[in-house]
Amino acid sequence: MTGSLSWRVAVVGAGSWGTAVARHMALRGADTFLLARRSDHARAMAHIRRNPDYLRNVPLPESLRVGTYPDFDFSDIDVVVLAVPSRGYADVLRQLAPRLPVGVGILSLTKGLEPGTLRRFSVVLRESLAGLEPRVAILSGPNHAEEVSLDMPTATVISSSDAEFATGLQELVTDETLRAYVNPDVAGVEIGAAVKNVIAIATGTSDGVGYGDNTRAALMTRGLAEMSRLGQVFGADPLTFAGLAGLGDLIATCTSRHSRNRLAGELIAKGHSPAEIELEMGMVAEGLTAATAVRSLARSVGCDMPITEAVAAVIYEGKPVREAVRDLMSRQPRPE
Repeated sequence: MTGSLSWRVAVVGAGSWGTAVARHMALRGADTFLLARRSDHARAMAHIRRNPDYLRNVPLPESLRVGTYPDFDFSDIDVVVLAVPSRGYADVLRQLAPRLPVGVGILSLTKGLEPGTLRRFSVVLRESLAGLEPRVAILSGPNHAEEVSLDMPTATVISSSDAEFATGLQELVTDETLRAYVNPDVAGVEIGAAVKNVIAIATGTSDGVGYGDNTRAALMTRGLAEMSRLGQVFGADPLTFAGLAGLGDLIATCTSRHSRNRLAGELIAKGHSPAEIELEMGMVAEGLTAATAVRSLARSVGCDMPITEAVAAVIYEGKPVREAVRDLMSRQPRPE
């Protein structure tokens, strides 16, 4: 790979986050493609120079080219940015794998765990693309697409075991509106991203039944403890959870009006099912999938995560929110 600003970048997934990142990279000067799944979606973006389904009021740079990933030629692409939901991740990889060049860079934006296998997405990438020897990195942090697309000051984390690739990506995305930090703790960054979505649903359900700031603060703080406990089981650096990919992302996701997962929690408190929630929002709330995945992963390694257990029980077992909170408050007293 040459200097990162001369990289050719293909962003796979034209949702809100994929659109925001593609816009940013194009404005940085990289030769960037935004690739949708549907041809009608791509044609509409090319025609009106906006994304008609997401971030509708944000103009697309003239330099940003659009297309569809099912028929795109990736042979001379330096970096593929994956911005697809967790439940469709493996299927998209299967479509792309035969068309990716050896040594391609992959930057994954997806937060959570692979449904069913409970693998982190860096692991999914390395195992699914083993013959291509990809350079893999994860981007995470308190990064709402609605704010990044308006050039509001934002900080993010790029995590990779490949220091050179991570530094190149850092150079590619960093400007006066978006500041990227490098962190080699891939496990910690990915686990933080998965768990914070579950805790955001918890705070949303708390808000939805009328609990206050004390409850929200307790859920966030004890949720951070759960995040750290699970991460350390997988060798994560505890300091990661005090940084942007841990505490920073947790704050944004649990408190922001832009947070899909917090809104999903509010809707759960009102009796909506996961299917109804995604239909109403028109977007994916990853915490709905992550709740059972994180619970299963924690159980498999014997990690105590009572808030995660409660969230999964409320979403998928019909447990009333107030009963779940009462059970959490009634647990055996213990040191902090």
